[in-house]
Amino acid sequence: MEILRVENLSKVYGKGATQVKALDDVSFQVNRGEFVAIIGASGSGKSTLLHILGGVDVPTSGKVFIEDTDIYKLNETNRAIFRRRQVGLIYQFYNLIPILNVEENITLPLSLDEQKLDKNYLAEIIETLGLQKRTGHLPNQLSGGQQQRVSIGRALINKPALVLADEPTGNLDSKNSREIIDLLKLSNKRYNQTMIMITHDNQIALQADRIITLEDGRILKDEVIRS
Repeated sequence: MEILRVENLSKVYGKGATQVKALDDVSFQVNRGEFVAIIGASGSGKSTLLHILGGVDVPTSGKVFIEDTDIYKLNETNRAIFRRRQVGLIYQFYNLIPILNVEENITLPLSLDEQKLDKNYLAEIIETLGLQKRTGHLPNQLSGGQQQRVSIGRALINKPALVLADEPTGNLDSKNSREIIDLLKLSNKRYNQTMIMITHDNQIALQADRIITLEDGRILKDEVIRS
């Protein structure tokens, strides 16, 4: 069942001689529960694509449908609400709130949206992430790998339609990188979360079910690795 549809997406920065086409007529679909890696060299357009899929950046032309909602037909306020409820974002640099502890950082999206907390689901996520003994710790009391686990929990807490991960292992050593990818794969299978991950690492990309390769803002290849 289709959860994401991208139609003829383009993004242009600048004008005239300084114009840069970051995305050039990109179209693809993603089904519910897929784990997709998007790879490409620096400047290929992969981060721009992820930001547009998450409603953070606005395309020059084209459409993005998440669960049949054309997100760029929403005004800025409604798009922000939709993003908060339907899109989980995992960043390379964690973006945790320094004055909030682990549990408060994970549940922040629900607090912002005044949504009721499912304590059983929270406990399950914390256990899955191996953070049971860290719930009262502040971010500066955690390792990089632990901070990234918190950011994964925050992305999952409101059971979003789509989880977008922007170089989630880019700031971690090889051991923590493997653990984070294993957690993303576990979340994908256990909660049937649809994952789209940006990475420059081909070995990490091979952990996904499908790899989309971008070059100069266009899709060069779209390969199913495993079904």
